[in-house]
Amino acid sequence: MDALFLADDKLSAWLGELAAARRVLVPVREREAVVFRPYAAGVTPVLDRQANVPPKASVFPASEALMSFRYTKNPENLGQVAVEVHETIDAPPTVVFGGRPCDARGFLVFDRVYDTPKIQDTAYKKRRENTLFVTLACDDPQNTCFCNSIGSSPYDATGSDVLLTPVSGGYLVECASERGKELVESKLLSDGNALREEAKTVHASALSALGPAWNPSPAKAKLIEKFEDMGFWEDVSAKCISCGACTYLCPTCYCFNVTDERTGMKGERIRTWDTCMSYLFTLEASGHNPRPTKAHRLKNRVGHKFSYYPEIHGGPIACCGCGRCISLCPVSVDIREIVRLSIERPTAKPENK
Repeated sequence: MDALFLADDKLSAWLGELAAARRVLVPVREREAVVFRPYAAGVTPVLDRQANVPPKASVFPASEALMSFRYTKNPENLGQVAVEVHETIDAPPTVVFGGRPCDARGFLVFDRVYDTPKIQDTAYKKRRENTLFVTLACDDPQNTCFCNSIGSSPYDATGSDVLLTPVSGGYLVECASERGKELVESKLLSDGNALREEAKTVHASALSALGPAWNPSPAKAKLIEKFEDMGFWEDVSAKCISCGACTYLCPTCYCFNVTDERTGMKGERIRTWDTCMSYLFTLEASGHNPRPTKAHRLKNRVGHKFSYYPEIHGGPIACCGCGRCISLCPVSVDIREIVRLSIERPTAKPENK
């Protein structure tokens, strides 16, 4: 499909067109952070920086009711109780605008878990089907970004439906999926083919700014090799404070907890995000915890992304290289450093028992 052009002064009008039929989420500033919120007239999206919080909640909400239930007693026999269950799925047609390509690619990690031939999470699948992503190619990556090291790039449109690239006076607009075509059928967009070369220059400059890529694939075996090397994990987790920010801000972390919240004879089953960096995550009812220290928990987080997930799913790493877990960590734990050390540092020999 031919490239199109969206002028800066037509951006608000285009978002208004999209919002006429769908919920449109855009990055906006709230105090010191940039987060995704519904678009409305007068809202100016923040497009000159990566959002602090990825648009993960657009498809996988931080908290959602999976179903409601109600108990009814038989008035003739109060010992007999019937239960009515109603599935509740809130999945409005949605466009996520202004995220980075890595944000959209994060959902590919989810898809391999929640939408498979054997397992289908109905709430996730419905919301995924109803959500389109208009992403903005990075032109100024942060020094914490490393998408080029996980086989991607600042302009990789895999997982996006429409890709925008900043060019003189506006944006080059390119469809990245069949579904994306419906979003660019607007008279506000004009022919942009003459700007393709400028867009390529923007892409090349962003890729160069990331610096040389490094290869994380040896970590798949090395992390297993270091599984029992707790000295290594205690070393790399020494400054971690187990706050869980890395997991909540990660576009590819998908762990959750389920609780039933009941008032009287009715209630809801609630799914909420959970974090493997929490002591409570694997705490058993007996009081035993198989991951009793932050070293054990960080071992699981890094091992899952770079070893267990690739092993289970045939190669792909469960990381999109967005760098949020580095830039927003309060104590600057760097997952790149941990993976590199796992590859480079000799594994301690197990002690004789």
